[in-house]
Amino acid sequence: MQLPLLSYGLWAMLAAQVIATALTYQLNANEKACFYTATTQPDVKIAFYFAVQSGGSFDIDYEVTGPNNKFIMQGQKERQGDFVFTAREVGEYKFCFNNEMSTFADKFVDFEISVENEARVTLPSKPGTAPEQTSMLEESLFKISGQLSTITRNQKYFRTRENRNFSTVRSTEKRIINFSLIQILLVVCMGALQVFIVRFFFQGARKGYV
Repeated sequence: MQLPLLSYGLWAMLAAQVIATALTYQLNANEKACFYTATTQPDVKIAFYFAVQSGGSFDIDYEVTGPNNKFIMQGQKERQGDFVFTAREVGEYKFCFNNEMSTFADKFVDFEISVENEARVTLPSKPGTAPEQTSMLEESLFKISGQLSTITRNQKYFRTRENRNFSTVRSTEKRIINFSLIQILLVVCMGALQVFIVRFFFQGARKGYV
């Protein structure tokens, strides 16, 4: 059965195999956590995105290694990252987050790992359709796909900014509450001290008068 041109174009745009994993992980203090993905063929692209949503100074250490512990990339005290690299070898790739630098702060990390085979499928032309029209439609679909990816990355960025701003607001609220409680305690202590000093003066005056 022959598919309509537009439907087949959408199918062709999605025909590239994509395996993605998006998670939110709580990384405890002094903890190192690793996550894995595997490729079944060489020269596929792996996209790696992460962002620290809360905890400490919103920073984390990360490291990416390939098969046979081959080093690919690393970073220290990074708040977020968005990388794409080509997996030349078939095998298991390891993505590690390290919070050993923090002694007490737990951190929430959003991350996504996707493996994509970008082999493009050629659209068959319908009878009576010029090849140029098919090519233009194919290019338009892939441009839309790229724009959707850009929108997704922007949404992740704004979500990270929003979470960090909320975390800053909560931290500021806690500090205001703590300073207010300390101020109330100091006022109560000052009042009690003044009462004690006044009573001491009056008691001393009475004894001198008697």
